[in-house]
Amino acid sequence: MDDPSAHDPLSASFSTSYANVVAFMAVVVEGSFAKAASRLGVDRSAVSRSVKRLEEHLGVRLLRRTTRSLSLTSEGELLHDQCRPGIEQIGQAFELLRELRDGPPQGTLRIGAEVDFGRRVIAPLLPAFQSAYPGIGLDVVLDDMPVNFIDDRIDVRFQRGPLADGHVVARRLMPLDLTVCATPSYFHWHGVPLTPEDLRRHRCVGRRLPNGRLQDWEFSVQGRLLRQRVTPRHIVNDDELLARAVGEGLGIGQLPGHLVRDRLADGSLVRCLEDHAVEDAGYELCYPRRTHMPTRVRVFIDHIAAALPSRGGGIGRIRESQATVR
Repeated sequence: MDDPSAHDPLSASFSTSYANVVAFMAVVVEGSFAKAASRLGVDRSAVSRSVKRLEEHLGVRLLRRTTRSLSLTSEGELLHDQCRPGIEQIGQAFELLRELRDGPPQGTLRIGAEVDFGRRVIAPLLPAFQSAYPGIGLDVVLDDMPVNFIDDRIDVRFQRGPLADGHVVARRLMPLDLTVCATPSYFHWHGVPLTPEDLRRHRCVGRRLPNGRLQDWEFSVQGRLLRQRVTPRHIVNDDELLARAVGEGLGIGQLPGHLVRDRLADGSLVRCLEDHAVEDAGYELCYPRRTHMPTRVRVFIDHIAAALPSRGGGIGRIRESQATVR
């Protein structure tokens, strides 16, 4: 005889138990039963029992467990991919009802940003935000490595765009203003490059990316983007160190404008190759695409949009970059 629940989504969901599915999803996201239990606020044994009950109900193995590793079976991968959107929508619905009940925005906002941009541009804006919204706690994560918004539980992230992820909305926040510069003394002794190709004859200061690759320099040549590979004499893996090395006369470098704006203004650094500056590069404000945006996220985005122009770093309003969400 057919099982009636097999043809009725409500009956099937009731017999499976939402808690068992959530436990399974938490194990996948966290990568271990212990971390999943900590996130859910229950014992590790409770998570293990929930996953076992789910496997028994479905009649399939969802996880491969060894003493050292945990991985999804093909059935587990299928269940995770199919359940993930539904779990997210249920969570959003719960959050919306809590906001309607509780009034002013509350909860924790997890903010990600590239290290130097987070320190110099975003961090100074946070005290005023917390003063305006005392019910919102902030969890700030600075990291130059790519993130997974869902697995890393990031609500909003600031990074250099574009971002090729159809599940994420990316909005242009402010221009990157890539600036090639050096000290007046450096240009006095080594000359000023007039074209990107001239950099081959200069002492360049390069930046190593988190993936180990040297960062190419970007230019606009006849309206097209040129990625120029330089052979640096001095290499660092941090924008702040790069700015310091250039400021100490070790060579010529290409840096985001917010790092060198003050030094250009006081004359301790001099800009060059302005005719080849890339105009469409910028920092993006990114957040997961969702039907309902939590109030704490919306008010934070509005705060950043209003605050940046007054600091000389923004463009007056945030505009959505369609190319980054395809």
